[in-house]
Amino acid sequence: MTSSPDGPVVIVGGGHNGLVCATYLAMAGRKVQILEARQSVGGGASTTGFASGYQVSGLAHILHSLNPKVCKDLKLESAGLKRGEAINTIALDRRGRHLTLGINEVVGAGLAERDIRAYSTFKREFRGYAKALEPLMMNKPPRLKNMDRKDKFTLARLGWGLRFGLGTDSMREFLRVGGINIYDVLNEVFENPLLKGAIAVDAVLGQHMGPRTPGTVLTYLHRLWGETQGSQSLPPGGMGQVAGALAEAATQAGVTIRTGAKVQRILLTGGRASGVLLESGEQIDAAVVISNADAKTTFLTLVGTPELDAMFAHRIHTTRTRGNVAKLHLALRALPIVAGLSAQQLGHRLLIAPDLRYVEHAFNHAKYGEYSEQPVLEITVPSIADPSLAPPGHHVMSVSISFAPYDLKGGWDQQHSIFADRVIALIDQYAPGLASQVVAHELLTPVDIEAQYHIAGGHWHHGELTIDQSFMMRPIHGVAQYDTPIAGLYLCGAAAHPGGGITGVPGHNAARRILAMGDA
Repeated sequence: MTSSPDGPVVIVGGGHNGLVCATYLAMAGRKVQILEARQSVGGGASTTGFASGYQVSGLAHILHSLNPKVCKDLKLESAGLKRGEAINTIALDRRGRHLTLGINEVVGAGLAERDIRAYSTFKREFRGYAKALEPLMMNKPPRLKNMDRKDKFTLARLGWGLRFGLGTDSMREFLRVGGINIYDVLNEVFENPLLKGAIAVDAVLGQHMGPRTPGTVLTYLHRLWGETQGSQSLPPGGMGQVAGALAEAATQAGVTIRTGAKVQRILLTGGRASGVLLESGEQIDAAVVISNADAKTTFLTLVGTPELDAMFAHRIHTTRTRGNVAKLHLALRALPIVAGLSAQQLGHRLLIAPDLRYVEHAFNHAKYGEYSEQPVLEITVPSIADPSLAPPGHHVMSVSISFAPYDLKGGWDQQHSIFADRVIALIDQYAPGLASQVVAHELLTPVDIEAQYHIAGGHWHHGELTIDQSFMMRPIHGVAQYDTPIAGLYLCGAAAHPGGGITGVPGHNAARRILAMGDA
């Protein structure tokens, strides 16, 4: 089948980036069909029932980085998007001396005035670094060689933002800290151990990295760039409500969405993508195939290594995509009690990361295929803001757990319940009595995430966001501009630039690239 600007487009996977990409293409007049293996769209941005009467966000549980341009272009508010009230981050302390971290301010018992001032300065400065990356984040990453006009323009805008947007002193500081670890940076700036631990979490969450790992300043900037897109919140109805709005916008634009339609193979004709084969045996022809799946699934499973250059297949195979975050869902018969926090404060983002050493030691276990004895926890209680998620008087708790490696020694089968009990016991130390309030629980290890969400390795971001797997190297050099070595086949998911998070930006950038190439 030859390419045609009017030919049908098939998108493999109905995650949020697939929905975004599909809507942009449909708005441009293309005929687009999304094929989603699960019974609902959204992927990691979904709402799931894990016990009778209890619902919670499946993977991502905090909305903080959905791109404003995407929201405006796709008219997501008209499609039903509700963000929820803005929330802060609260770093928990066993003695009740908690810290509340806002966008620019931090407050808490025993916090030195020096750290209060330093936090405000630090956040403004580092947010400025993140904003300076905007031209790079919102466009296809420039090639490392043979640049076209668009590549040069992106680099020029990036350079202008760094040089004149930051100023000479800030630019020099950015160049100094950009490639080093967050551990050293935080020790230079702050004294309070709890404050340093909380900030470090944002640099390592979802990554196979500890605070001492080189490059964690870059991953922190990736998180901060999301912060520049909007305040963090817990959407009413869970993240599935966000996916629902995206699906509604796609449908209104003319996109056809099919759930329960798992793609078994991407078909090639004469070396060009020409459609897909479903597990049901149905064949669907297409002028263009766009994959919202991770790169390993796309190339090694759906296309197949016999169709690929051996070196290319090897490079895809060796990308680091092993997940390190588990998800725990708790059904509770009552609201937990944490000394020093009101019921309203319990509805914010809660962290258990007492200091930098704690976070680093939690990561050390993952290096050797072990789960953390004292893990780092990110906790939300979304039923406080949205009581419909649980029966009257009951609540749900959603916990992201670092570090829980995909390749656990001895496997997860024998240690699944042990690890869940360990995490519940840890939370109980901060919220005494919580263990006795648990009605039901669900633990999703990276192996479970791989199976349930069809993500190779169970990695939330479809791959590490290290320097060698970011920007013009994501997922690998030569496949960073959304098009692939296979004509008519494109990437639009978190495996592509700029990576993971509920941003919609990979889908936005991929659609622009495909339209610019005249291939859809």
